Formats: sequence, C-alpha cells, structure tokens
Amino acid sequence: MTVDTDRLLPSTPVTSLADHLDAGGGRGLERARVLGTDGVCDLLEDAGLRGRGGAGFPTARKWRGVATTAREGGGTVTLVANAAEGEPGTYKDRTLIEQQPYAFLEGMCIALEATGAATAHIGIKEKFTTPVERLRRALGEIREAGWAHAERIEIVTGPDAYLFGEESAMLEVIEGNLPMPRIVKPFEAGLAASTTEAHPTVVNNVETLSHVTAILARGAAWFREAGTEDSPGTMLFTVVGDVQSPGVYELALGTPLRTLLTDVAGAEDIKAVYSGVSNAVITEAMLDTPLCFDRMQESGSGLGSGGFVVYDHSRAIVDVLSVLVRFLAVESCGQCNACKLGNSAMAELLATVQRGEAEQTDLETLLRWTHTVTDQNRCYLPVGSQIMVGSTVEAFVDEFVATVQAGEPTPADLPTPLVEHIDEDTGEVTYHERYHRKQLDWSYSDEEPGELRLEAIRDPAVSPQE
Repeated sequence: MTVDTDRLLPSTPVTSLADHLDAGGGRGLERARVLGTDGVCDLLEDAGLRGRGGAGFPTARKWRGVATTAREGGGTVTLVANAAEGEPGTYKDRTLIEQQPYAFLEGMCIALEATGAATAHIGIKEKFTTPVERLRRALGEIREAGWAHAERIEIVTGPDAYLFGEESAMLEVIEGNLPMPRIVKPFEAGLAASTTEAHPTVVNNVETLSHVTAILARGAAWFREAGTEDSPGTMLFTVVGDVQSPGVYELALGTPLRTLLTDVAGAEDIKAVYSGVSNAVITEAMLDTPLCFDRMQESGSGLGSGGFVVYDHSRAIVDVLSVLVRFLAVESCGQCNACKLGNSAMAELLATVQRGEAEQTDLETLLRWTHTVTDQNRCYLPVGSQIMVGSTVEAFVDEFVATVQAGEPTPADLPTPLVEHIDEDTGEVTYHERYHRKQLDWSYSDEEPGELRLEAIRDPAVSPQE
C-alpha cells in the first residue's frame, strides 16, 4: 500500500480560505461539533496523536487532563498555540504557517470546541513578520466566514528569546511579562491563575494542531496508515548544516534517520548531528535509528521538535559545542543561578580551548559543571545543556584531548544555527546574522563582541566541586 506522506505541507501554498475549503477544509471542525469533547478526545486517542513540539506527549491525554484540573482546581480552561520556534535548526512551524495557516487555525477551533477553553492565544515572535501577516489575514478570513470559536483566538507577538518557546514562559509573555519560566506548569496553573482558581492551560504546537484538523476530517485509521504503532502519522523535519539539500520535509514517523539526512537532505559526510540543544549528540553509529519518539530516546538522544543540524568531519567538535553552549549561556534567563553561571562558565572554558590556551584540567572542570548546572532548575534548558555537553565530550573525548594538547586555535568559524529563512528554490539557509552580538542580558552589542567572560570560574570558591 502506498501511503501519502504529504499530509500537512501542500504542493502549492494555500493562500485563501476558499482554497482551503475546496481541498476539504472545514470538515474537521464540523465533525468536532458533532462529536463533542469526549468524542474528539476518543478519536485523537485512537489515532495515537503525540505532540510535535518536542516531548511527544499524547494530545488526548493532555486535553483530558486539563479539563480534570479545571473541574478540581477551579477556573476556566485556556488554549495556547506555541509558534515561537526558537530551537536551533528548526524551521517547520513557520513553513507550515506560511504554506497552510487555515489547517492550523481550524485545529485551534477544534481544540476550543473540545476543551471548552474560554480563550485561545497564538504565541509567535514579533520578528516572524511573514508568518504573522499570514496568520492575521487567515484569522480575519475565518472570522468573517463565521467559523465557530474564531472570534476567541488572538495573536500575541513576543520577543526574540529562546525561552519565549518554553510553555510556562510563553504564558508570562501573554500576560505582558518577560519570558521567565515558572515552576508550576501550565496544565496545573495557567493564564491568570490564582491561589483559588487554577485556570489550567492547554499548550500545543502548531504542527500538532494541524494534525488535529486532518484526523478529525479523515479519521484515526487514515492517520495510522503512516508511522508506527507507538508513533503514528507523519512529522515535519528541518535539516540544515553540512548537507546538499537543506529544507523542511514531511516523512512518516519510523523512517530511519539516515534516510532523512542522506537520501533526502543529501548529507555525504556525517560527524555529529544535533536535534536541537536539549538532546545528546547523534553520531554515525546511531543513524539507522527510526525517527520516532521512543526509539530515538532509547538510542540515547531524542526526536525533539524535528530539527537536525548536521556537521561533517571538516568541523572541529570544540567549535560545534562552543557555538551551542554559548547559545544556552546567552538564552538562560538567570532565575536559576546554577544555570546562568554554569552555562556561561562552560562557554568560556570552550572559548579557551578554541584559542589554544586550555589545559587538560579545563576539560575536567567542564564536565564538573555539567553536574551542577541543573541545580534547582525551573525549566529544561540546563538539563538539555547537561545532556548535550556530557554526551559530546564522551563521544569525542579523544578529539577534545588532542585539541588541548595541540595548543593551537581552532577555526571558530561556525554560525549559531538559528534559522531565519530557507529558500525553497535555492535551498539557501539564512541564519540569525546578529546573534553573535547577543549578550548575557539579552541585549545586543553595537560592536563585535569579545568572549563571554566569567572570571569566577577560576576561583575555587565558586567552581564546581568534585
């Protein structure tokens, strides 16, 4: 049986509500209004839909859990669609919004119907000008057409900060604050929560909600025609870095990672691959792992939000890790001292190695920082750092040692892989041009910056202990 894997990305962009309706749009919302809350959740459970934002949590279970919290903890349910997309190497949500915003918005209307949410918010970075404009125009069309619940959806633009995409920090931005992660998660205490009313919030990814629309329109059995038993359906994958054909691709879950990277994206030489900055490094020995949530986790890494950055053997692994750790050091919000201090210290240590000025004890100090960077963490950022740094040093320990022993500068020529745009015609990838000027306080320097400085790491009183 041939399975259609072009389920979310249309062959040509859908530029009007009329085009969406001509292609069968609207049927999912109509069916949701007939099925009601339990019926919609039963259907999503039968389909096995798992969130496409990174954790892979079952969507039906999330929706039901929030409804239970609202009953027991008081208050009303709210819905948030996470379109902030700040993970290095990822570009799928912006592509989806630009090419088919109506399916995503229909999914939001279905979620409003099924969860009973009073309001819905789309959190998206203000700098994503084209996706924001596409959403505003599409939202205006469905409101004018009288779609159920469309009038309760609002677009909230936020800052160019990694943590804006952290679900509890997104709630802070919607409430008018900085993107500072909370200790309590949205499904426990959501927007405008108080000591007496929980107001739990459902947070779903753009791709997840687009899948909801397709499942309601075409059924659970159709959805399961692609993918695996535990990871059904398709997923959008971004591939950038040292590949011939970077881009966003839709593949059935369960497809081997090697197929995506080599057959589809054209990687000819693979040294290290990173699925964002929250998972362990992927090496050549792991390339035959199926692209599904559980198998990727079992392999020692993770699927993340489906963005992969590929580095070939021409790259110094110290340069690769330095770029990624500096990103985490800058983006840490500073609420957890261990995170801000630890990531900044590791960034400086790696910069010392890059300059050819490090000693072997610096590598030992680097690893000790991974043991303390997660102390009292509010969000997953330092956990991801711990996993990424530890796994990279372990996988390439000989190269790290040799680099330190050589005492020579590395090329230090890699950009931070924050994707600004991928040209569909040429495959040219544009990265964040000014990111190297972003400072620890999230401001941008007007001049070319020096290294991140954290003199305290040389002080035994504050350095991590054995």
